Amino acid sequence: MRTDRLVRIALRSLVKNKMRAALTMLGVIIGVGAVIIMVAIGDGARSVIEEQIADLGTNLLVVTPGSTTVGGARQGAGSSSRLTVDDALFLERESTLLANVSPVIATFTQIVGGNGNWRAPINGVDLDYVDIRDWSIESGRGFESSDLTGKRKVAILGHTVAEQLFPDEDPIGAQVRLRNVPFEVIGVLSEKGQTAEGSDQDDIVLAPYTTVQTRLAGRQFVAQILGSAFSTEDIAAAQEEVRTLVRESHQLSSWEDDDFTVRNQTQIAETAAGATETMTVLLASIAGISLLVGGIGIMNIMLVSVTERTREIGLRMALGARGGDVLRQFLIESLVLSAMGGLLGLGLGGLGSVVVSHFTGWPVAISPTTAAIAMIFAGIVGVGFGYYPARKAAALDPIVALRFD
Repeated sequence: MRTDRLVRIALRSLVKNKMRAALTMLGVIIGVGAVIIMVAIGDGARSVIEEQIADLGTNLLVVTPGSTTVGGARQGAGSSSRLTVDDALFLERESTLLANVSPVIATFTQIVGGNGNWRAPINGVDLDYVDIRDWSIESGRGFESSDLTGKRKVAILGHTVAEQLFPDEDPIGAQVRLRNVPFEVIGVLSEKGQTAEGSDQDDIVLAPYTTVQTRLAGRQFVAQILGSAFSTEDIAAAQEEVRTLVRESHQLSSWEDDDFTVRNQTQIAETAAGATETMTVLLASIAGISLLVGGIGIMNIMLVSVTERTREIGLRMALGARGGDVLRQFLIESLVLSAMGGLLGLGLGGLGSVVVSHFTGWPVAISPTTAAIAMIFAGIVGVGFGYYPARKAAALDPIVALRFD
């Protein structure tokens, strides 16, 4: 019997039992829809993380304090505070693969000015900081060499700080107090948004590191040193060069461990994307269980259908239908059920993704590959769970089937 005729027979059978067919497809619809929604959310989250990693800076390298060993026990990353401004200056002077270098002296204090006060982190930085972070000045100006050499009390406000202190006015030229030290606002940074961890990048104040070191922090050590390679291809070589130069600056012997850590932008991105991918796979796997449940439902209904249509099967065989024809007929009915359920599930998944994005603000990204895989899996479920009932129907004895009541 021709396949197109078998498909028409399968469709007529489904139309004849609309409610039963709809309930049978429900598991597949929910399964495919859930897979589409979960993967769409995961892909959207990964794209946001990639954007946020890109916002960290261009060809970024980050040097942070390492760990110390006390009483034979490693104290963990950040427990060693040997990074200094001199290390940053040494890197800037000796490196051949870094385009920009900036120390970051971090502190946290109350900022008073404008219409009130606001507590925010203060970063003491060099001239190259905004270039490394790929951060533009929205209004005003950036730092100049004279600001650093003269230890001038000037500040650049992040977008959030500017909105909190000067919501209805231009802050350029205004004065703010950082830990009771007056600073002149010379610029406002463009808006960056949140990081992958949810912290606000715009909730920050920048000042010359020389000023922060002497006026606010009162210490020689720095929280981190940022650098940027000339090109993406230079990142790996630049990372190794930075490690070599910092070891030289710290006068470490060959047998001594690094007392610092150098990470590049790619490693940061891979760590964040890896966590997101793991969560996406986990959620999609949980959603995939619904597809298996839907497959079990298809098998049960097909077994019922074989029982109900036993005399019909016997009559077809008596008129010349072979066992293979009966097998194909029931397999196609099962496949049509799962395929229709898969198509409806795709629609449900697309609609659900839009609803989730609307109410949560999360971006979603539905890829054709994901949709195709979901449909293929739905088809495999239909054929896999429909094979046993179809095989049972094909194995019926025509005489026994005709006598079935």
